[in-house]
Amino acid sequence: MRKAYFIAGTDTDVGKTTIAAGLLHAARLQGLSTLGAKPVASGCTMTAKGLRNSDAQALIDESSIKLPYEQVNPFAFEPAIAPHVAAREAGVTLAVPALLAAMRNVLQQNAEFTLIEGAGGWRVPLSGLENLSDLAVALQLPVILVVGVRLGCISHALLSAEAIERDGLQLAGWVANIIEPRTSRLEENLASLAERLPAPCLGRVPKLKQASADSVAEHLQLDLLD
Repeated sequence: MRKAYFIAGTDTDVGKTTIAAGLLHAARLQGLSTLGAKPVASGCTMTAKGLRNSDAQALIDESSIKLPYEQVNPFAFEPAIAPHVAAREAGVTLAVPALLAAMRNVLQQNAEFTLIEGAGGWRVPLSGLENLSDLAVALQLPVILVVGVRLGCISHALLSAEAIERDGLQLAGWVANIIEPRTSRLEENLASLAERLPAPCLGRVPKLKQASADSVAEHLQLDLLD
């Protein structure tokens, strides 16, 4: 059975890529073919081969199906700023049709486990009135939500889940990524998230000294995904 998901975060810097790489690694351990993609990335580094993004490279490293970098991350921008601002400064129009064509090519590779990673939170602007969430809607992919567990995360998570549902997509699961382990009343907050989010918790990832894909995978349960 082939499964594909859009992976989103409750905010920026909540560990989407860390969790995505862990999910891909867990799938590989189950013997599944894997493929990860990041359609839009800012904060890239100029190399001899062009702009490269460390998050996109992390997905490539955990993908058993290898595609050229430009197919995995078709829109790459150097400044570490909002993608729509970076695109505007680069004279590039970020529009859903172009992103959609690129990501359909990824899905056509027929990996048994595919992840398409967003940028920032759910409502990241593209051009005009389009948002990156419109790409997820166009692809009709179920969503995995990465919740960065820190003060204020419950509201961010619930609002994100409501927006995903309002956009007509299924929240397939969520991951508690504990980025602030000293969060006051941590257990109570996690219990509230589990009670209120309308999807299974795929794992609770502690603050790791080295958050490698294999160490993250140890805390994830793929079998809870539909």
